[in-house]
Amino acid sequence: QVQLVESGGGLVQAGGSLRLSCQASGRTFSSAAMGWFRQAPGNKREFVAAINVSGGYTIYANSVKGRFTISRDNAKNTVYLQMNVLKPEDTAVYYCGVHRSVMVVPTTAGSIGSWGQGTQVTVSS
Repeated sequence: QVQLVESGGGLVQAGGSLRLSCQASGRTFSSAAMGWFRQAPGNKREFVAAINVSGGYTIYANSVKGRFTISRDNAKNTVYLQMNVLKPEDTAVYYCGVHRSVMVVPTTAGSIGSWGQGTQVTVSS
């Protein structure tokens, strides 16, 4: 099983940028598709972006398309989420996750087998 640790969250003004990182431990990272999800207070955890094993395929939620970019560095066992033109509605705890079937690109929170602890992103208006 892969262990995940997110970092890079913080407080930023609307229009600003942040880059989140998700460091994975375990030998399965290079064969695991990865996803980013977020959860705002009172809301369900929702899909943000995902990337396949090679990094050649990515998919985004409509709400972040064109503003966020997911990428990975398999040599560093790390997946990134570059967030630009941030909006107050992007405020949430951001989590990375791996599908129960490790190689499947995760696009639903219910499909996740391993979660990180989350990192808080707060966007002020």
